[in-house]
Amino acid sequence: MTRVLVVEDDPAIADLVRLYVAHAGWEPDLVGDGAEALRRWEANAAAYDLVVLDLMLPGLDGRGLCRRIRDGLGGKPDVPILMLTALDDRRDTLEGFALGADDYLTKPFDPDELVARLKALLRRAGAGVENRPSGERARGEVRRLGRSTLDLAARRLTVGSAEVPLRPREFDLLVALAARPGVVCSRDFLLERVWDNEPGEETRTVDVHVSRLRDRLAAAGSGVSIETVRGIGYRLTVAAD
Repeated sequence: MTRVLVVEDDPAIADLVRLYVAHAGWEPDLVGDGAEALRRWEANAAAYDLVVLDLMLPGLDGRGLCRRIRDGLGGKPDVPILMLTALDDRRDTLEGFALGADDYLTKPFDPDELVARLKALLRRAGAGVENRPSGERARGEVRRLGRSTLDLAARRLTVGSAEVPLRPREFDLLVALAARPGVVCSRDFLLERVWDNEPGEETRTVDVHVSRLRDRLAAAGSGVSIETVRGIGYRLTVAAD
């Protein structure tokens, strides 16, 4: 069963999230402060498939907890994280993405939308791929990008034998760009392909994720570059071997 770590200090909101997560068929685990969530995550990170994380928390705020998870605490840095915030501030949203959050919702929110977004995160994370029939997995496509290999079925990017760690949104962004190598993809096009035109998303979201993806590709020596075409969007290029 999918298990969701819910870190929220407002009892009413926490109970609402718990009810809807349970109704979706998942197991919610509620924590009311950041320090306790950190201890629980460090002790049992492998048990969780999703994290719902409030930005403003006692003990340790959501920014700090998100950073610690993405830095590898508990050994599961790629868990999908949805951040909740009472601050309808674009800067907080962009900061959350920069820290590694995959999605966000501003309070008050529609709990049905919360569940829909969590389901989308699970799909992008490839949850349940190992349990699909082998024939279904075999239909996945593998693409060569110079010295890098993009495995769509396994949702993995490798350089040689080394896997490049990518967040679900980063992987989807790379797939969208890799489908059109050398072609300029507009920000609006990428928003549609990667974020499915989800409410509240804007082109600046694309910029933040491209920047993070670009850094990961460069650090891995992938030979894959993402060029900025000013005023339009981005273009993927592959270095010759």
